[in-house]
Formats: sequence, C-alpha cells, structure tokens
Amino acid sequence: MNILAIDDSKMICSMLKNVLSGAGHDVTTAGDGKQGMELALSTKYNLIITDVNMPEINGLDLALLLRNSEGYQNTPIIFLTTETKEELKSRGTEMAWTYWITKPFSPVNLLALFDSIMKEKDV
Repeated sequence: MNILAIDDSKMICSMLKNVLSGAGHDVTTAGDGKQGMELALSTKYNLIITDVNMPEINGLDLALLLRNSEGYQNTPIIFLTTETKEELKSRGTEMAWTYWITKPFSPVNLLALFDSIMKEKDV
C-alpha cells in the first residue's frame, strides 16, 4: 500500500515510516498539511495518516481538501492525534472512511487497523 503520513513531529513521522515500511508498505512523510496536500496532488496514495494540529493546513482542513480533490473521495484517512475533544472527533468522523487514533499509538494496533481497512476497502 502507498501511504502518506503527515505530522509536524519528525519523531512521529519516523515511527510511522519504520512501522509501516517494516510491514511492507511504501511510506512518504510530510511535515505539515501544506506539504502533505502538495504530495497528495502529485502522487496517488491508498491511505493517508494525518495529525490534526499542524502548521499551514490543519488535518481536518486537509481532509476536507482531499475529499474535494480528484481521486481522494473514498481514500481512507486516519487521524493520528493527541486531540480528544468530541467536537473535533465529530468533525472528523463526518468524513467518509475516516478513523481516529489518539497518540501515543500502538504499532500493533495501527497495523491491525490497516489490515482491517485493506480487507474492508479491498485495497
């Protein structure tokens, strides 16, 4: 699977890249929403992981931009964030095929979610 991971934390990007690459996925990372959007428009990704709070474009706005972009209407988006506010979760879950994981995350649980998404979406 071709995955785009977007987070302003270099440590989180590195962890995601290591975990997901180790499971056989191709992972590209971006340090903010603007860079993530530019990458998404230049390359098609099967799945997007994004933080919510980031400079330039936040994760929720990024997800809305992606949903309105050619080729990303049904792409699974995982929010990986420290945010636990219900109003943010509600905004996130209003978007089709969206998942919410609170940091810190378990690599085992993340990979299990990926397996579930791949089976569900036949990715």
